[in-house]
Amino acid sequence: MRHFFILSLLLIIHTTGVVAQNDFRIMFYNVENLFDTHDDPLKEDDDFLPDGFMRWTPWKYWEKLRNITRVITAVGGMQSPALIGLCEIENDSVLFDLTKRSPLRAQEYDYIITDSPDDRGIDVALLYQRDQFKPLQTSEYEIKFRSKKIRPTRNILHVTGEVLNGNLLDIFVCHFPSRSGGQRESEPARIEAAALLKDKADSLFTLRENPHIIIMGDFNDHPEDKSLSQILKAKSIMPPLQKNQLYNLFYHRSKEPEFGSYKYQGKWEILDQFIVSGNLLMEENHIYVKNNEAHLFKADFLLEDDEKYYGKKPYRTSAGPRYIGGFSDHLPIYMDLILILEDH
Repeated sequence: MRHFFILSLLLIIHTTGVVAQNDFRIMFYNVENLFDTHDDPLKEDDDFLPDGFMRWTPWKYWEKLRNITRVITAVGGMQSPALIGLCEIENDSVLFDLTKRSPLRAQEYDYIITDSPDDRGIDVALLYQRDQFKPLQTSEYEIKFRSKKIRPTRNILHVTGEVLNGNLLDIFVCHFPSRSGGQRESEPARIEAAALLKDKADSLFTLRENPHIIIMGDFNDHPEDKSLSQILKAKSIMPPLQKNQLYNLFYHRSKEPEFGSYKYQGKWEILDQFIVSGNLLMEENHIYVKNNEAHLFKADFLLEDDEKYYGKKPYRTSAGPRYIGGFSDHLPIYMDLILILEDH
């Protein structure tokens, strides 16, 4: 059905010479500890073994894959998201199971995953629809901390690819160091991660005349925190827009009390975010962010009652070692691009 839609769209353009628009949905999701059930002797994955602390059995593993498929399908609506950034993925075999052996196989995704030095072995990844996005170059950047006391973390994934109208997208998928030990104590690690990301973005601003940069991830910081607002310099969307500037699509929502992708001690926080280059916010271009906005996917089935505090909280897979059968401790986010397709 998806291929028929695209072929029909291109036929209309060819026969009528009109300009067409195509929604191109991008999703990001921290899927919370997507581990397989096999021991990796080089990583700290013992908790997620059948006899480990989490009692992580094959049945629980395959049920989690089915749950992730349900979320992706719901976010996609009538068609699959073109791109999906994921974090907390153990390895490429997990992604093979997700994209080729779970119900998600019907949506025909390929994938790219990092190989990070993270102690637990978790990585970030990008799923893509082959008929919507053609990867041309893939890199990953290791964050080498100045302090030996900071544990290794997830690499930053960078994929350059071509979309249907011939434009290039530079996609970064991130999972910044956690807040373990406290926000202030752990902040230097996220500042170093942001500095590396800023350096790579600045290189693209120098290299490309019209860079189309999309940064997505779990940053473990809020939009106004130092790592993102001062080091990465990702601003709130305010005119005049500059094409060689980064803008955080969730910055203006950071003060809303009930808005967020993660709930900590009864308070919603915006840890998962989209950051884009300024020219993706300009509608005169052939590719731009629809309505200059991103969205939080907060469907009822992803939530459960927050009995300790109030309201709702994400319905996660496990509460400590107790399996409860939910999805993740984070909610997914998504945004749409408009692609202008012309008959030349």
